[in-house]
Amino acid sequence: MDRQRLLRAVLPALVLLAPLYGHASGPGFEPTRPLRLIAPSSPGGILDLTSRQLGKALTERIRQPVVVENLPGAGGVIGIQAMLRAAPDGYTLVMGSLGPNAANYALHDKLPYAHEDLAPVAHVLSMPDVLVVNPRLPVRTVAELKAYAASRPKGLAMAVSTSGSSGHLAGDLLKQRAGIAAVDVVYRGASPALTDLVAGQVDFMVDNLISALPLIRAGKLRAIAVTTRERSPELPDTPTVIESGYPDFDVSVWLGLFVSAKTPPAIVQGLNAAVNQALKDPALRQQLAQQGGRVIGGTPQAFDAFVRAEKARWAQVIKAGNIKPE
Repeated sequence: MDRQRLLRAVLPALVLLAPLYGHASGPGFEPTRPLRLIAPSSPGGILDLTSRQLGKALTERIRQPVVVENLPGAGGVIGIQAMLRAAPDGYTLVMGSLGPNAANYALHDKLPYAHEDLAPVAHVLSMPDVLVVNPRLPVRTVAELKAYAASRPKGLAMAVSTSGSSGHLAGDLLKQRAGIAAVDVVYRGASPALTDLVAGQVDFMVDNLISALPLIRAGKLRAIAVTTRERSPELPDTPTVIESGYPDFDVSVWLGLFVSAKTPPAIVQGLNAAVNQALKDPALRQQLAQQGGRVIGGTPQAFDAFVRAEKARWAQVIKAGNIKPE
């Protein structure tokens, strides 16, 4: 057999075997060194936990370590700035969320970045927020929380994990809709906020399910309502805010990966392919589901359309409610 006939015979087999032996990052991006994944929050919150869980699955796909770096502060702004300062080569990503990637544009008069500075890579997950109280409070419903707040001369204190987060926005929206008298106490992440809530330093909080659920299950927090249209499978006995008497109240936590908009499109597509492969990992999907998360995935274009819709939606809510950053 001559060389050309040999190549024609062997090439189809090599093409079929390439996905098994090549990097699983997809066309346009074959990483040769560790990736840096910025979680713009303190350890223990949804951004941190999801970044580490996804990072582990992604490491197995691309055969390079994914190193998670916590950069909390300024409602996610510090983390996004750090990502934008890095080389736009696909090796530095940030785990984005509702606050810094949608609500911040309406919450702040000036930001050190614009929507157009970031390129969406992939929509990672969605999950409910949950209204929780310190168990020592004599309240089990939204109505009882409202009445209890009205009975206190100075009202109550609502913990906020991060200014502009979904919990902050959902909490302020609930205060407005239900007429709950409370001041916001803003922290640098979910972990210190939840610690103070358990200790009784603050009275209630709207937090994402992933970080609140272990404390609810341990009896250290009491769940009052979830913020999505449907109940959470993880808290089947906890009503929604809609069921508590407030129609059309629907707020979800969402997370997704972003890189600099200067990153070549082929690299963005390669990262998207790798993330989608990682999100198919059964262990990761089970882990996220047990924490109340729903895996999304999909194309960069679909995620971009989603983020633009969230940006427009929350601009209206923030303006109508006169919600201010803390």
